[in-house]
Amino acid sequence: MAAPSPQAGNWSAAWSAALDALEMDVAAVEEMLAGDHRDRDLQSSDAWSPPEDIGPLPLDLRPRADAILARQLAAAQALAMAMVGNRRQAAMLARVESGNDGGNRPVYVNYAA
Repeated sequence: MAAPSPQAGNWSAAWSAALDALEMDVAAVEEMLAGDHRDRDLQSSDAWSPPEDIGPLPLDLRPRADAILARQLAAAQALAMAMVGNRRQAAMLARVESGNDGGNRPVYVNYAA
């Protein structure tokens, strides 16, 4: 769907639609973090770029754009923390499965012979 041109006087609606798309992307990440997609495959989202020829962001939409940005930053931080937690859990699982915690293993020598 092509964005309306600013010449049509509908640039506010075009920006509103662009913000809708951003908001849906961040909502998908938030749902994933909440565990709503554990049993489903997630589709990868395309990188966002502002639609062409819609003009500058209208001032009345700035608070909404700022709120979406704050949500994106919070979701990115939560994703990073989840990845760190997953790496720690995988490392712990590897130690449990192998019986190796990375330290020296005790050695017993039989001197009775």
